[in-house]
Amino acid sequence: MLMWVWIAVGAIALIVLIFAATRLLGRLPDLRRAAVKLQRRQEEAMRLQVAGEELQRTVLVVQQKAERAQDAVTQIKANLGR
Repeated sequence: MLMWVWIAVGAIALIVLIFAATRLLGRLPDLRRAAVKLQRRQEEAMRLQVAGEELQRTVLVVQQKAERAQDAVTQIKANLGR
């Protein structure tokens, strides 16, 4: 009698395990799509980061040119006696 109880418990546990596994396997395509989407967004973020760094360098160059131009204007005004 006790052996039948253990067999029933084992059978129920096996059924629950199979049910959980089938649900998990059914969701794998969704998880795969989400992973691909995240990878694309990561690549896009890397491209934006590179573009942002290039923009930062450009702004620095423009700022340096503006400072040189301001120095030139100041020097020209000084030479004109203002």
